[in-house]
Amino acid sequence: MFAIYNNGSVQFRSTSDNLYELDTVDKSAESRHKPDDERYDSFGEFLDKENKDNETDRENAIKSYKSIANIDINEVIYHVSDIMTKNCISVDSNSTVIDAYNILKENKVSQIPIVTFGDKIIGMIDKKIILNLLLDDFNDAKITMIKKLSDIYLPELITTDPLPDIRRVSKVMINYKIDAIPVVNQQNRLVGIVSKTDIIKAVSHIPELKLWA
Repeated sequence: MFAIYNNGSVQFRSTSDNLYELDTVDKSAESRHKPDDERYDSFGEFLDKENKDNETDRENAIKSYKSIANIDINEVIYHVSDIMTKNCISVDSNSTVIDAYNILKENKVSQIPIVTFGDKIIGMIDKKIILNLLLDDFNDAKITMIKKLSDIYLPELITTDPLPDIRRVSKVMINYKIDAIPVVNQQNRLVGIVSKTDIIKAVSHIPELKLWA
């Protein structure tokens, strides 16, 4: 699944096919606890069941995805979670524009996700965005650089969840001219990032990986 964020608000969440048809916008479903949820005698028992359920859900999701994408059920699929950079660099929304610039410079990266409390993603920032901010208000450049990231306009952001295969993500990145795409879970939390470099490394190091089926 892919999503489009506008300053932290989910404007769209659907498959890559629907990503190109932006008239169809799926709202993220709320997570609710039911009063009749199962009870467990021990925390260990709860964890065991959770792990089994998660693995079953993942297997079923993969099978469904292969069916929808017309992929041979026996073909090995490499997912975003297999190649993404985990524990990626990010910047807090309460940081300033100059803070973001320094992080970009110090870590020699082209762009970084902006997150709020709990690693909730609200956007991405790069040197081009910072330059445009300065050009838009050239006479007050110093004031611009000390603005909080939460107070500046951020372009819409396309994200992916950990499940889609590399081919789908590669296609979206090419079509939308994206150098890197954040990986976000269903709770809108940043869990990683996939860049063009990650995909090239995967193609180079995984012999059985077929990028284009």
